[in-house]
Order: sequence, then C-alpha cells, then structure tokens
Amino acid sequence: MEFHTWEPVYEDILDDFGYPRDGDERARDRFGDLLGDDSTYDPTSLGLDGATVAIAGAGPSLEAEADRAADADVVFAASTAADRLQTEGVAVDCMVTDLDKNADTGRELTAAGTPVVAHAHGDNIPKLETHIPTYDTEFVVPTTQAAPAPPAHNYGGFTDGDRAAFLADHFGAGSLVFPGWDFEDPSVTAEKRRKLRWAERLLRWLEQRRGERFDVLDGRRDDIEPVDTD
Repeated sequence: MEFHTWEPVYEDILDDFGYPRDGDERARDRFGDLLGDDSTYDPTSLGLDGATVAIAGAGPSLEAEADRAADADVVFAASTAADRLQTEGVAVDCMVTDLDKNADTGRELTAAGTPVVAHAHGDNIPKLETHIPTYDTEFVVPTTQAAPAPPAHNYGGFTDGDRAAFLADHFGAGSLVFPGWDFEDPSVTAEKRRKLRWAERLLRWLEQRRGERFDVLDGRRDDIEPVDTD
C-alpha cells in the first residue's frame, strides 16, 4: 500500500469521524521521538511470503474458531485476541494494537521476542508515552494512519483487525483467514459499530486488490459500500 493510494480513503475516515489530521501527525511524530535511534522490527522476518495468515479478531466467536488460527502458517492477533488465543493454546506470531486495552500484553510479547505492531493516532499519545518505553523496541513495528515518516510506517487500514490484514498483504501473504470476526456483535458501542463498518469496507477493498475472496465477507458483499479511492 502506497500512501498516495491510501490517502483518499484516510481523508474519508477523518471526515466521517471528525478526527483531526494533525492529531494523527502529532502522535506519529511523538512515537518517533520515543523510539529515537532504537532499532525496530522488520516484518519481513515473519516469513509471510506465500503463507496462510490468520487475522484473528476479538469478536465473541474467537474461541470457537481458534482452530482456524492454529491451522494457519502465521497468526496475527488484533488487540485482546492475543490473550484469548494464548489461553486457547494458540501461539501468536504478531500482535496489532493501538494500546487501547491490553498494552501490558504487548510488553510481555516483545520481551519474549514476539513483534508488536503498535499504532499511533490522534488520541493515544499518553498511552504511547506510558507503554512504549517499557517495550523491547527491537520487536516493535511503529505505524501511523497519516503520511509515513521514519520510523513510522503506513501499510493501510484503520482498525486493529483490518490493519493486520493490510500488513499481511503488504508482506506477501498467500491467503488470509479471519477467525473471531463478528461484524454484528451486539455488545459493542455505537462508535465501535461504525468502526466495524469501515473495517468491512476496507476488507472488501483489500480482497478486490488481492483478487481473493475472504470468507468473512460471504453473504455481506452486496451491502458493503465501496471505498472512494479518487
């Protein structure tokens, strides 16, 4: 994903939620300040080229579908899906998070040599400042949804889950599977439902770009509003 391709979609997300672009840019830059000259993780080390990658969401169905993650070559876990998969005995190869819920898990994972893709956005600067200094930055991948600026990357995506999918795509995943995704989860807040709608739209865009059909979108495609990339 190149930023010039992502930028029109990003601008639509900002408009839809009323997020200020400069907030994302400040968070991106603060993340860079916190990392300084420390080395960060190179995702090519995950060996994604041609692999089947499980993009594990944190929906209610995750435990029932944990075997789908276990059967994949590589497991990406969105936020609290990392803890829940580990409880089910499924090893996690990478955690994708904006530090909103289980930031301590990220610290534990990086200490054990498991990479964490940590995301900077407009309202999580205090969390970056609290948690990133406790991580082993050799296993941190810094990301932004604004224009990339070293060391922060932008691989595309908005929520933890769809960002994980775009990351896997960027590094050559052969196929993607989606355990633990529940677009109609009644327990989430109204704002989270809006974010899930965007995640759905972005996954539809990604599958079209890849020429792949994600089973998580089966029965839903006709009702998904396409993203505007112009």
